[in-house]
Amino acid sequence: RIGIEIGGPRQGELAAACAPIARRLRDARLRVTGFVPSDDRVAIPPLLIQLGLALTGLTGATVAVVDANVRYPGLPAINKDLPTNHDDSVFSTRWLHGSLALLSPPRAERAGDVLPQLARILLEGAELFAHVLVDLTGFELLGEHASAAACMDAVALVGRAHQTREEELVQLADLMPRDRF
Repeated sequence: RIGIEIGGPRQGELAAACAPIARRLRDARLRVTGFVPSDDRVAIPPLLIQLGLALTGLTGATVAVVDANVRYPGLPAINKDLPTNHDDSVFSTRWLHGSLALLSPPRAERAGDVLPQLARILLEGAELFAHVLVDLTGFELLGEHASAAACMDAVALVGRAHQTREEELVQLADLMPRDRF
């Protein structure tokens, strides 16, 4: 229904690919991790859903995937008919599979709304989720990424296999906050 395979014949292959990353997040005790695409052709939400499934399988804990891109949300159709979590929230929650929750805006919102809303989710979600995986697609590289990174334990760059070049990642890494990257 969402165009992202959950279960099915490829699930074992996808889980095996995500397992080392899930173990690294668990072992490093990174509770909140943001993911920044290397370019506009990198789709973060499908990756985070698969990584979230791997984390729930590995830890048995509750995991949240946050589609924080309120400018152009990647998964708005999933939460389209759901009310937001609070009157002053831009996010709705849908449980995807077992202990994996998707927090996504049911519609595009103003860009300025995302940072306070994201901070609220991360503060309130501290009690609900063992891990929070955040799609930072659509954030401005200068300013917004730094503000969002301040709410997180770590930020990771995501490139396309066999497409993204090392020099592109190095240039983006230079723009990321050093203490969170």
